[in-house]
This record gives sequence, structure tokens and C-alpha cells, in this order.
Amino acid sequence: MSYEIKTADKFSYVEEGQGEVLMLLHGLFGALSNYRDQIEHYKQNYKVVVPLLPIYEMSVFEASLGGLTRYTHEFIELMGYNNMVVLGNSLGGHIAALYALKHPSKVKAMILTGSSGLFESAMGTTFPKRGDYQFIKDRTEHTFFDPKMATKELVDEVYDICNNRLKAIKVIATAKSAIRHNLRDDLEQIKMPTLLIWGKDDTITPAFVGEEFHRLIEGSELHFINQCGHAPMMERPIEFNNLLDDFLKRIG
Repeated sequence: MSYEIKTADKFSYVEEGQGEVLMLLHGLFGALSNYRDQIEHYKQNYKVVVPLLPIYEMSVFEASLGGLTRYTHEFIELMGYNNMVVLGNSLGGHIAALYALKHPSKVKAMILTGSSGLFESAMGTTFPKRGDYQFIKDRTEHTFFDPKMATKELVDEVYDICNNRLKAIKVIATAKSAIRHNLRDDLEQIKMPTLLIWGKDDTITPAFVGEEFHRLIEGSELHFINQCGHAPMMERPIEFNNLLDDFLKRIG
């Protein structure tokens, strides 16, 4: 399934459907394809928006969690979105939480899944050597409970990013900035309805990370999906969408 990539000013994005805005934020190695099942499911009742975060296009000086959060804010302001439901996976969850903390009046509800912000272990202790395809394949498979989810197309995408020196530098800079920007002391300020969906077998942001988000965000609800890794919306889309459907109905 392909979608029209729209442009406005410096922003590229997908916007499907009509109604209340459901914004989907992808992670560090993420892409539009990460949310294919959610776009198809929710475009019937929502305006589903996926901004394509310019992780590899930003200048080295802007390549950071703060730079991506500012980019997201500028995009939302340009488009005039309000009363949004914001969903983020991995680094996208970190951006969603930061945005919600800075602009709570814009966010009706928030969904975090495998979010960074408290603890994450993405590429281990070292970044892969350029040209090490097997390492990239192993780490991409490590993202999922079922290694078959790491298709050759997906592995090739990650490999191409890591094998491009400038892109690799930006990935490292962004990842380091996310680690530095820990949310532990800020999450108690989040008051909007918050749903946490975690893969029970997530090895990048393990189950205890979801439990800690749940403890720190008052009134949040936490659900685990069994036999599922770091990207529940990809690996277990039916279970993920069922949990999200129930949450959205309850918040009206």
C-alpha cells in the first residue's frame, strides 16, 4: 500500500482521512511503513498524519532530539492541528512526550509504545562498522520477537543508513541526545489520558521501562502484548489496534 507524500514548506508528510487528528511519530530507524496497519485502520474515522522526520536531512548541528521536537512543533503550527491524539514508537514516543510536556493544550491524548526517554539499548555499546551487513541484520532482527519480521528490504534500509558516513553521524548524535534527555523528572507533569502499549519481549526498551512510564505518568494505563518486541504496531497490529480502539472509545 502506497500513500501520497504531501509537502508544505520544508515538511513532508502523509495525511489520510478526515476528522480528529491522529498523529503517528516514527523512531530513529523508522519510516512510514512502520504504521501501515494503523493508517489503513484509522483513516476511516480520523485524519491520520505521519510527518516524515528529517533525521538524515537535518544539519549535524540540528541532529538531536530537541531539533526533531522543534521540527514537529513547527509542522503542527503550520498545519494548524489542535486537540490531537499523538502516538509515538521508540524515539517517536520520546518526541511525543516532550511535545506533550511543552504544549499540553494541543494534545488530547497520548500513546507511547516502546518509547525511549527512560532507558533504551538500541545498537549495543558500539555503533557497527561500515560494511558489516551481518551485524546490521542481527540487530534489526533483535528489534522483533519474530526475526522474520526483519525482511531483507528492512535490513537493507538500515544497512544503507549505517553505511552512509554522514547519516551514521546524525544517527549517533540523535541517539546520544535522547539518552542525555531523560524524562524521569518530568513525566509527572503529564496529565492527559495516556496509553502505554509494550511488547512483553522488547529487548530495546524492556518491559520494566513500560512499567516505569506507567508509575511516573499518573492515571496512565499499561498493556503488554506477548511474543512481541520493540514495535508492537508492526509485529502485532491486530492486538495493538484493538487496545488502541478501546482507549479511543473511552476517551471519546
